[in-house]
This record gives sequence, C-alpha cells and structure tokens, in this order.
Amino acid sequence: MATPKRQAVPHKQFETERVIVTEWRFAPGAETGWHRHGHDYVVVPMTSGVLLLETPDGDRNAELTAGVSYTREEGVEHNVINVNDFDFSFIEIELKT
Repeated sequence: MATPKRQAVPHKQFETERVIVTEWRFAPGAETGWHRHGHDYVVVPMTSGVLLLETPDGDRNAELTAGVSYTREEGVEHNVINVNDFDFSFIEIELKT
C-alpha cells in the first residue's frame, strides 16, 4: 500500500462578496488533493520552484517564479504537488462572479 502524501495547508486570509484570498503552504512532497476550481483565479507564487500538476490530461511540471502571477479559468481540475526539497507557498485569489 502506498504511503499517503502530506497535505498542503490552506489558510484563508479573507473572503468578501467578490474575492477569496488563500495562502497555500506546501512542505516537500505535500499535495492539495484532486479538486476542481469553482471560480476564475489568480496565483501569486511566494517561492520560486517547480510544482507537479496532475491533470485528467496527464502530468506536467510548472516552473514558478516568486512574484510572477498567472491566471486560470473556472473549471480547472488537478492535484498540485510540491516536488521541491524545500517548502513552497503561493497566494490564490479566487474571483467570484
């Protein structure tokens, strides 16, 4: 039986009628678990490194740079895993409609 991975730790910083802001912290090897995004969102990496994205269409590595943001649309489905040998964090800003 495979050893379960550590879970990434979300910390909701705040929520308003228009946005949800969450800080995600990943120990080495930690994952979010499979999930589907219910809103468009922006990610602001706080750390530079590589995250493994497991998706229904296959796995891929995403190389992120601290402070360089990106956005995705509602409906993205994936599991995010920290493949670095150091802690990784990012801020996720979900845009409510």
